[in-house]
Amino acid sequence: MQQLTQELKSGKMEILEVPFPALNKGDVLVRNYYSVISAGTEGKTVTDARKGYVAKARSRQKEVKQVIDMVKRTGIMATYQLVMNKLDTPSALGYSCAGEVIAIGANVTNFKVGDKVACGGASASHADVVSVPVNLCVKIPDNVDLKHAAFTTIAAIAIQGIRQAELKMGENCLIIGMGLLGQLTAKILKASSVKTICVDVSDKQVLQSIDAGIENVYNRNTAGIEDLIQQFSNGNGIDAVIITAGSSSLDPIEFAGSSARKKGKVVIVGAVPTGFDRVNYFKKELDLRMSMSYGPGRYDINYEEKGIDYPIGYVRWTENRNMQSYIDLLASKAINVEPLISHTYTLENAPNAYDMILAKEEAFNGVLIKYDEAKKLVSSIELNKKTISKEDANIGMIGAGNFAQGTLLPKMKGFGNFIGVATARGNIARYVADKYNFNYCAESADQLINDANINTVFITTRHNSHAEFVIKAIKGAKNIFVEKPLALNEEELKEIRTEYQTAVNNNTAKKIMVGFNRRFAPAVMEVKKVFVQAQPKTINMRINAGIVAPDHWVNDPIIGGGRIIGEGCHFIDLAMFLAGDKITSVSANAMQDANSLNNTVSINLSFANGSIASINYFSNGNKNLSKEYIEVFCGGVVAVIDDYKTLTVYNKTTNITSFKGQDKGHANELKLFLRAISEGKASPISFDDCYLSTLATLKVIQSIKENRKINLDESN
Repeated sequence: MQQLTQELKSGKMEILEVPFPALNKGDVLVRNYYSVISAGTEGKTVTDARKGYVAKARSRQKEVKQVIDMVKRTGIMATYQLVMNKLDTPSALGYSCAGEVIAIGANVTNFKVGDKVACGGASASHADVVSVPVNLCVKIPDNVDLKHAAFTTIAAIAIQGIRQAELKMGENCLIIGMGLLGQLTAKILKASSVKTICVDVSDKQVLQSIDAGIENVYNRNTAGIEDLIQQFSNGNGIDAVIITAGSSSLDPIEFAGSSARKKGKVVIVGAVPTGFDRVNYFKKELDLRMSMSYGPGRYDINYEEKGIDYPIGYVRWTENRNMQSYIDLLASKAINVEPLISHTYTLENAPNAYDMILAKEEAFNGVLIKYDEAKKLVSSIELNKKTISKEDANIGMIGAGNFAQGTLLPKMKGFGNFIGVATARGNIARYVADKYNFNYCAESADQLINDANINTVFITTRHNSHAEFVIKAIKGAKNIFVEKPLALNEEELKEIRTEYQTAVNNNTAKKIMVGFNRRFAPAVMEVKKVFVQAQPKTINMRINAGIVAPDHWVNDPIIGGGRIIGEGCHFIDLAMFLAGDKITSVSANAMQDANSLNNTVSINLSFANGSIASINYFSNGNKNLSKEYIEVFCGGVVAVIDDYKTLTVYNKTTNITSFKGQDKGHANELKLFLRAISEGKASPISFDDCYLSTLATLKVIQSIKENRKINLDESN
């Protein structure tokens, strides 16, 4: 299949051959017939990408500040590599399309193969095939043209703005900005018996709107426009103003304030500044509202990713119901959007559409991409055929996000053969495959696990899929490197242990290792040399983890598991490694927080050799303080690691070792794991250690909930 992509560094647009996107639980796989280019949103994205570095920095000052902060924390080279990887990655474009369902994911009950659907959201891109969550899809009846239905997502934006205005039959509305979004707003309002008057600063847009059958459209700078609006509203002023313009000027918000009646509403749908003069808004007591995209549910992980709908009795109009209401208008012939279509391009010629939009040399409105419905689609992409040895680590990559691209893959080169890669998004799989010379891009993780040429899989997906892929890979007799956590709950962990033990009994078990990289940090390895393994030690760790937004996926108990399970496991494993023996008990207390996230926690561990450890994992600190500070006390000697940059050993003399940059052990970890496979050695971390560190982490959550100390032998 093919997909339109853009490189953020240069703005280069390309039609790439990519694998099918992953079909996740709650998703539908859709073959596109049409998609719509949003001249406003996508036009700005393309414009920014085509700017030089200095212009990019000026337009993205927030991101520049983040880069500067990262340089301070991790150094110039690490930051440079991360930024350049981001800029080099081909990005998807598009968010509104229509087509036919060709497959459905698990737990999908309201769609079937063959249904015609309209789709929205970031995954509804300009591609032959898209995978979209069910709450971002609506069915299209037979009497609706799919090219008209392709406008559904953009129409839902217009509809949400109208709902925010709370307009009633017979009331009036001023629409500021008559691009595609403004014209859709006008047509929908007319179908709802709301009178409209419309303005735009462009004569082209005014003429286009009139040609599309929209009445009362004027240039904003027409002499006497204020009087025209007063006559239109019978001298009362406008009931509600909807701003659909995109502008850096304050004029739209000021003009809205002067045009609205007393107690009227102003709804901002487009991207305009809000630094308005106070006079009109104060004297008229205007109600200023923002309209968020397609409607309630947008950007809510529970609604969009998990498919949990809002009860209609409490939320009448969600983004999905807004999308459906547009389809209903089409089905009843209440609106006609055919006049809004100005251009249609094939997917192969789609880059020309953006050139046309940015050139602004000809009038344009609704710009469609039409797909070849008869074309045979290939779900996976063959790129290379390398000669490989079965004794080597022959690698299948399941997931290849920022961490895998920026940290793992560069350090894996030279220690194995890259065979196949599978990611949620096909454009990412193709980029990674090209950059690291993989043989092919897979349509799914199962394809990699079932490939006899692959003996090693790396699992770097979101946390909630780790256990599922680990179990499948054990059954497939693969060596497994899985990023933390190994599992999100004890049921998953026990299932993994049972499956692994079965493989051991059947003599098919391979290596399983969790990415507990800090064991392999040079500073930690030096500390291990200082102390005798059997000596009891006192370990103190202060982790300045930093603030993560409460709605970030890692804090979601089902997807991310929370920060203790998602990251705290690193330090529990490191404490066990430094102590030199097994964890025997866990107790923990969490600071109360408004969101009940339990991510600022004090953890106490006991070990079989008498060692004890205290881990203070704090998410309420300041990023200017170093993140990880580790102290080990034993026999009159103290070793202190400060963020893996320095190691200070207090003995008869004080020795300070400074390391080159910050090395958290990823390179050593990957080299040792992959060499263990090719050389037939034991895994650098045993399965038992991975299991025990994960179990102890899960017991931290149990200890917090039950307010007691947990002995690990309770689980055996």
